[in-house]
Amino acid sequence: MDIKNKTVLVLGGWGLVGSSVIRKIMIRKPKQIIVTSLHKHEAREAVADLRKEFPNAGKTFFVPWWGNIFVRNEYKDLPREEILKDSNKRLGMISDTIDDLKDDLYHRTTIYHLFKKFKPDIVIDCINSATAIAYQDIFQSSRNVVQNISKARESGDPESLIEASERLLCTLYMPQLIRHIQILYRAFKEFNTKIYMKIGTSGSGGMGFNIPYTHSEERPSQVLLGKTAVAGAHTLLLFILGRTPESAIIKEIKPTAAIAWKKIDYGEISKRGKPIKLVDCPPEKGVALKGNLVLKGDSYGENLPGTLKNVYIDTGENGTFSLGEFEAISTPGQMEFVTPEEIADAVIYEIRGGNTGYDVINSLDNSVLPPTYRAGYMFEQAMVRLNELEKKHNTQSVAFEILGPPRLSKLLYEAHLLRLVSGGMRSVVKTSAKKLSSEITKLIKDDKDLRTAIISIGLPVLLPDGKTILRGNEIKIPPFRGENELPINKENIEAWVKDGWVDLRVSNFEMWQKRFKIIMDYVKEIPENDTSSRYLRNSQYWDNFDKINPGKIVGWIFTEEEKGLRMKG
Repeated sequence: MDIKNKTVLVLGGWGLVGSSVIRKIMIRKPKQIIVTSLHKHEAREAVADLRKEFPNAGKTFFVPWWGNIFVRNEYKDLPREEILKDSNKRLGMISDTIDDLKDDLYHRTTIYHLFKKFKPDIVIDCINSATAIAYQDIFQSSRNVVQNISKARESGDPESLIEASERLLCTLYMPQLIRHIQILYRAFKEFNTKIYMKIGTSGSGGMGFNIPYTHSEERPSQVLLGKTAVAGAHTLLLFILGRTPESAIIKEIKPTAAIAWKKIDYGEISKRGKPIKLVDCPPEKGVALKGNLVLKGDSYGENLPGTLKNVYIDTGENGTFSLGEFEAISTPGQMEFVTPEEIADAVIYEIRGGNTGYDVINSLDNSVLPPTYRAGYMFEQAMVRLNELEKKHNTQSVAFEILGPPRLSKLLYEAHLLRLVSGGMRSVVKTSAKKLSSEITKLIKDDKDLRTAIISIGLPVLLPDGKTILRGNEIKIPPFRGENELPINKENIEAWVKDGWVDLRVSNFEMWQKRFKIIMDYVKEIPENDTSSRYLRNSQYWDNFDKINPGKIVGWIFTEEEKGLRMKG
């Protein structure tokens, strides 16, 4: 893609890789660069530095933006702990993560507001998302819940358990990650983003389970493995997003080494943004090892004036290392390192359409096992055998509601009912929708076995009056999500019918007639003498419209009507 005159959004632009990408991309003359970071001072500092370095770019060329892109816009500037301390905000965060992604939820997200404001053509995501999510530490949150369960049993007071449980729900890795990718997908489509380039992570700097650098006595720590698991899940979600028509082009470069460096200097040493304060414990004030070991307290040692200062190497988001730490991690056979400029070069080359060999998504595309010629050849044998068994046992195999979704079973059965009363597509189109509804309703009432087959797999049958359903004790739609009763209203009924109720109303059969007409009109446009491989769904494919094959019809609906086309082989 030509970067010239394009709006580029760099997520994590203050960081080591983000700032290198911005400097490298300047030679390609983009229209504008939005530089984002978690904190206001970081974004502004990054833009101030860039304006000094590129004084001819113009005052509005670099735009600072700050906030947490993983939460709703209302919370984006709040520290995570401040959100978690507030009961209403916790519930809001839980709702944003696990509720259905309807318009109101999507429109309150930070990502929606960010994309709406800038409408980026290119998004370069340099945020270490796996770290941001995994270091919330689901394991400690789980331990807190376990501890509070015991306390609640002893005291009879569930308040602390409720808060601990809500905090755990706010920390669940997969719901957060899945929702993040869902929101990105919607934003890409709505604001016409062309390319999304992710700089990911392996979670371990490319090392194995024997990695010496860990976060606890356990080696490797659960938190570190959690980071790797999130990074892997993130890549697979991007992999299938990259197989989605009408989305952005998806790429990911995944460095497997430490990334260094930003600055080498002497000065104050900070940890998590705060200077390390000096503390002393003279031998005469040593603490006897007896009773219980207190992990945190304010009565030990002596707080000294000043902070820790020394020679350091600043590796950006990865932290500040001493000479010894940097040498240990970089020595051959350890994590070693890659420079941010090398990553930036690969990023720019891939965006421009080059092939560095480092795009993980492309690598997965080229290494996964696709559908095969042998399987396609054997498909006909399977269909012949299935049809033979249908005739032998005098039955028709329509749907069991095992593959899912219920909408699949609903459409298969509706197509089957049309087949039973009309035979073929041509006949359905010629018959009035009212007559189709009447005849199929009579069929459902008279044929107990047919009715039972539909209801038994969890599909209600909505009668033509739109007010009565035939159903069993359990139904698939709406799905059970903790509430056993839901309000019946027009909006809910229409949603439920669409997702998994067999619909006998006249309006539904008008929809089926419209579908069949679209298919037939498409075939009419195919030249009679064209026997090439150009057209797949020709008259022969549809049995000259004298039959209805539910599987083929629903496959067409999922591909064409619901835009569920498989994009890659």
